[in-house]
Amino acid sequence: MSGKKPNPLDKVLDRLDRLDPAGLRTLVQRLARERALLETVFNTLQEGVLVITAEGTIDYANDAAAKLIGFKAEAGAEATLWRLVPGLRASLGIDRAGGPEAGAPIITREFELSYPAPRVVRLYMVPFSEGEGGAPRFVIILSDITSEKKSTAELIESEKISSILLLAAGVAHELGNPLNSLTIHLQLIGRKLKKLQGSKEAASLEESIRICQDEVTRLDGIIRNFLEAIRPRPPDLAEVNVVEVIEDVLRFQGKEIEDRGLAIDGELPASTPVIMADRNQLKQVFFNLLKNAMEAMPAGGKLSIKVRADDDSVFILIADTGGGIKTEDLAKLFSPYHTTKEGGHGLGLMIVQRIMRDHGGHVGIESKEGKGTVVTLQFPQKHRRVRMLQS
Repeated sequence: MSGKKPNPLDKVLDRLDRLDPAGLRTLVQRLARERALLETVFNTLQEGVLVITAEGTIDYANDAAAKLIGFKAEAGAEATLWRLVPGLRASLGIDRAGGPEAGAPIITREFELSYPAPRVVRLYMVPFSEGEGGAPRFVIILSDITSEKKSTAELIESEKISSILLLAAGVAHELGNPLNSLTIHLQLIGRKLKKLQGSKEAASLEESIRICQDEVTRLDGIIRNFLEAIRPRPPDLAEVNVVEVIEDVLRFQGKEIEDRGLAIDGELPASTPVIMADRNQLKQVFFNLLKNAMEAMPAGGKLSIKVRADDDSVFILIADTGGGIKTEDLAKLFSPYHTTKEGGHGLGLMIVQRIMRDHGGHVGIESKEGKGTVVTLQFPQKHRRVRMLQS
């Protein structure tokens, strides 16, 4: 029968009550050497290592972790991880009672720090407990990925330029047909007007005018989507209650929700703290996300919208019971022209992500095929601007 190899130190500790003073000194010296060795090993790591309680109290931090988050051991009990990195607790799914939410898995996140130095950090968090019935704790690994993100940002910028060129080519092609149609019908109108000036037969021009109006409307939609994607407008920030904005959008989409036979499960507390945001741009975010959720579900599906807040952020969770998103499509969701919908233009989520970033917020998407999708939006409250990045 195989098993874990016994530690010689454990044997000594089992006989602790039978050790004489010399033996105790030897044991203490050995423990000190073991501790010094482990401290040296952990402090040579470039990654930060933290051990925290569910309340966020830092039980251990190696040198790299202390440097990244500005932790000083002499700060005492006030220096919890949740105070050092505001907004992180809610993003990690730690409830107010202190423990992890039911079934909490291993978690990875990326976030930006502005203190003690601007950094982009990747977090890897594993829950554990000390023995049977022990209090829950977490091991956290922190990696400074600032340089990696900078290189990635440069690559993304290059890809954006290529995407914009692709968009421009597509738009130019789409504009050609309606413009040709407009030209032909306007020429017909011009000819008839010359012959029918003052005549009641001018009413026959209505069909040509209608066609022109339809083409102009289609042209306007193409141009609007294009301009929203490549020439974003800075948000006009003002105090906004997100619950009121969501209710406005739900009223606007109420008829479509009813026609599709969908149920709405909403938790929209009127006491939700206000945020600084552009009301019209928020409507655009919610309209796009709710539209995606509705189109992902068959009749009888359920759309859940929940709003909650902590001391630093306001969170909106939009969940559907649709077919979910394929794993290979998840990484491409925010790419321009990538769409899984027939007739889609692939700009909706790209615009959502841009608006969220302009508001200092974060959008995260979790999905499982056959079970549905959950979109989480995080907005900073007025007094706090910490931007959580997509994991």
